[in-house]
Amino acid sequence: MTLRTLRWTSAPALAGALVLLTVLAAGLLRPVDVALQGYWAKRYTPNWFGFLDSVPNAVAGQAVCLPVLLVIAVVLARRYRTWHPLAVVVAAEVAFYVGVGGMKILLGRTSPAAGSGHFWEGGVFAHGWYGIAYPSGHAAEAILFYGAAAYLLRTYAGPDMRIGNRLNVLVGLITAQSIVVAFYLGFHWPTDLLGGMLAGALMLRIIVDVDRRIAAGAPILGWRPPTGRTAVAARPAPAPAPVPAVGVPSRAATVSAPARLSPVTARAVLPATTQSASDLPALQPVTAHVMPGGPGPATPWSVRHGAPSTLREHVRHARVRELQTTGKG
Repeated sequence: MTLRTLRWTSAPALAGALVLLTVLAAGLLRPVDVALQGYWAKRYTPNWFGFLDSVPNAVAGQAVCLPVLLVIAVVLARRYRTWHPLAVVVAAEVAFYVGVGGMKILLGRTSPAAGSGHFWEGGVFAHGWYGIAYPSGHAAEAILFYGAAAYLLRTYAGPDMRIGNRLNVLVGLITAQSIVVAFYLGFHWPTDLLGGMLAGALMLRIIVDVDRRIAAGAPILGWRPPTGRTAVAARPAPAPAPVPAVGVPSRAATVSAPARLSPVTARAVLPATTQSASDLPALQPVTAHVMPGGPGPATPWSVRHGAPSTLREHVRHARVRELQTTGKG
């Protein structure tokens, strides 16, 4: 997944797109919804209406997508001995009922079977499920639950990018077929389906972001998750060494508790020589030439312009140290 894709699918981007679509669906897109909505399955393929409603349309419902997610989570939890996959399932259920369900109740848009599709016209008490059509629950469930299952498989499958890409394509196909089938059956306004897709994607992005921050130990709204580290017990003090007899050192005491050595300054004994620095042969001055085009790699012999005497003195002192050490002229 590229950086540009991550930007377009980030939580702020998805939330902004959902708010914009909701505003447009309440006003400018109303004629578009009325023009595109229709019971196309009953008009063109009436014999297939029951099959489309009970099989393809049910794939995105809770009766199918939730067991699929739960089975994957249980298998991963038993295999890796962790509660993390089950926590993702609980988070997906809470996100759907609180996030998507809360939007449906708050906006109260009637479905094509119950009204004209205006916001705050319906309600769960007045029209039941037909009074809370926006956003579409099936479109949100398709991308939220199957996306959560793909996230778990991708998380525990390792860094194999091919698996992640195939899972993303599969989730996209399931979401697309749920939107097309629901539109063909005529159960929703077109903007309901697009709103459900954005709402489900937003809930999924929030779950993934929070889960990754918890795994990284990063703070979430000021709360820092526990790292799971346990306190390390203090190392017990060693038993005291036995006291040796007077004048006889103990081997065990020497091994278990070595005495602290005091630093000793090393002194080198140089052989005597009758030569001095004045007896050395004269050295030819060495001039350092710097090539144009900028400084080269730094070396211990790098010299700047106007300092040939520094290099000459360095060579002279090195020669004196060699004569004093070896005694050779």
